[in-house]
Amino acid sequence: MKLPLERDVPAGAAEFVRSPSNTEAMAVLEHWPDGGEQVLALHGPAGSGKSHLAAIWAERVGAIALHGAEAGLADPLELEGRPVLLDRAQDADDETLFHLINLAQSGGGALLLASRPAPRAWDTVLPDLRSRLDVVRVVGMQEPDDTVLAAILRARFAARSIAPGDELIDYLVRRIDRSAAAVEAVVDRLDAEHRPVTRALARQVLDSDAATGELFD
Repeated sequence: MKLPLERDVPAGAAEFVRSPSNTEAMAVLEHWPDGGEQVLALHGPAGSGKSHLAAIWAERVGAIALHGAEAGLADPLELEGRPVLLDRAQDADDETLFHLINLAQSGGGALLLASRPAPRAWDTVLPDLRSRLDVVRVVGMQEPDDTVLAAILRARFAARSIAPGDELIDYLVRRIDRSAAAVEAVVDRLDAEHRPVTRALARQVLDSDAATGELFD
């Protein structure tokens, strides 16, 4: 039976794009936990793919997936001895984080903390939690490189039943900010034109919005 807070792993987990920006994190999660540390923190900027990669890990090990502050509602008895993924981990309260770490270290469990900032940058009040977070093993992901950004663009266009040409993708990769938010904004803007999505249209839209700051705030 699923916990009320458990989230389904995305069906597209196998489509995760390997690139230099995520190679180290992928290598670590492919083998973790391997009998070493029971708590691991995965961090990286928005759009780096950390939640996607964490979901792949959760699927592989059968982890219970929790999300941010909602983790405080989970029943500890359901989590004991189980692998757990906590996405947006920095949003969980101190006591919840403290208990989740203790559960993972008590035997048989594992805890993957996914967040944008690394644990040492999280605001905490409990001294015991601070000391535990400071010694957690950390693996980072970088902002999307060309390969990852192109894959995100293709996925967002596909969600709108748009099949972009390689020329358009290459052009956008060179012009937009390297973030998931920038991808969403430009795809939304192009789709709103209700015209064939081509490089010429992209240039027109980006040049127009550059003048107003709409896509470049």
